[in-house]
Amino acid sequence: MTVDTLRLATAGSVDDGKSTLVGRLLHDSKSVLVDQLESISRTGTPDLALLTDGLRAEREQGITIDVAHRYFATPRRRFILADTPGHVQYTRNMVTGASTAELTIILVDARNGVVEQTRRHAAIAALLRVPHVVLAVNKMDLVGYEEKEFQRIVEEFAGDAAESGLPSFTPIPVSALVGDNVVDRSTSMDWYEGPALLEFLENVPVGGGAPDAPARFPVQYVIRDGEVRHYAGQLVSGALRVGDRVTVHPSGETSEITGIDVLGTPAEVAYAPQSIGVRLADQRDVSRGDMITAGVDVPALTREVRAAVCHLADRPLRVGDRVLVRHTTRTVKAIVQDLGGAAELGANDLGRVVLRTAEPLALDDYAVSRRTGAFIVIDPADGATLTAGMVELS
Repeated sequence: MTVDTLRLATAGSVDDGKSTLVGRLLHDSKSVLVDQLESISRTGTPDLALLTDGLRAEREQGITIDVAHRYFATPRRRFILADTPGHVQYTRNMVTGASTAELTIILVDARNGVVEQTRRHAAIAALLRVPHVVLAVNKMDLVGYEEKEFQRIVEEFAGDAAESGLPSFTPIPVSALVGDNVVDRSTSMDWYEGPALLEFLENVPVGGGAPDAPARFPVQYVIRDGEVRHYAGQLVSGALRVGDRVTVHPSGETSEITGIDVLGTPAEVAYAPQSIGVRLADQRDVSRGDMITAGVDVPALTREVRAAVCHLADRPLRVGDRVLVRHTTRTVKAIVQDLGGAAELGANDLGRVVLRTAEPLALDDYAVSRRTGAFIVIDPADGATLTAGMVELS
């Protein structure tokens, strides 16, 4: 049986129990080493939150500051989990952690219900087009495992989710501290007939790289072997086959694929997200940053970039700023033309931007492709990342 990988992220307000939930997942799925377990068992009972809160400041303050990545596996699936901070000033960390996730777990304290930061995280999950969202109503043991409390929170979140544009979510009542419905089904909530959290994570569909998706191949390296050029990089969506007619962007030149190498081995076809080398029939001027596509469904070639953004840097972004835009493997100069009417964007702000680039970019709408519809804005002075953007073509 092939074991696949699920990338997931946690989100939620302060003290909703994200780190404890992750610790419980690791502990009860037997993914904690003996020495790790001993180091967090100060009073005989393990402090599960310490399995993810690794920074000294996090341990001292009892909060999550940075994104903590943890890797664990079950016989059914491998997991890459990003435990993200709950404080509003660390919203940018949540964006970073969820940007590559296929599933986000949004925690809610059953005693407090939906709060402002819960709504913010739901909006970010919708903005980032995270394919699957779990609403984990935590600390059910502190409200007597009452079904009515669970249903009240689910109904409230459903209204906010619809307003944010979140298409669907899966609610699960849990107690991370006790272990109810995290790895094992709870015996205290016989009214709940759905899966435990880990059971759901093991069975949720993963892999958005459908073979019939438009083929997108950003060129990362050009390797010369005598008179032959190999164009190397990662196929980020769709499939390429020997014999396919392809277009090189932004030049618009066309050619035909005469060879594909996957890990140094010749292949007739390659699928996303494989890293490959491609040979073309003609000597075309192809370099790093160009994009090779196949078929009639081509990206939009434009110098005007409209996008939803989250500003990540402490330095504000202002209209008139000269910046760099990095899209897949291509980096171009740009100027900020508009910020959706705002004077500036500060750290953790969500907004909209219009950029004018010096050279055209081959863009897809982020709603169609999270890989070729995303970009970052960079400070040309020091190379620091300023803003994360999600392209809006329509």
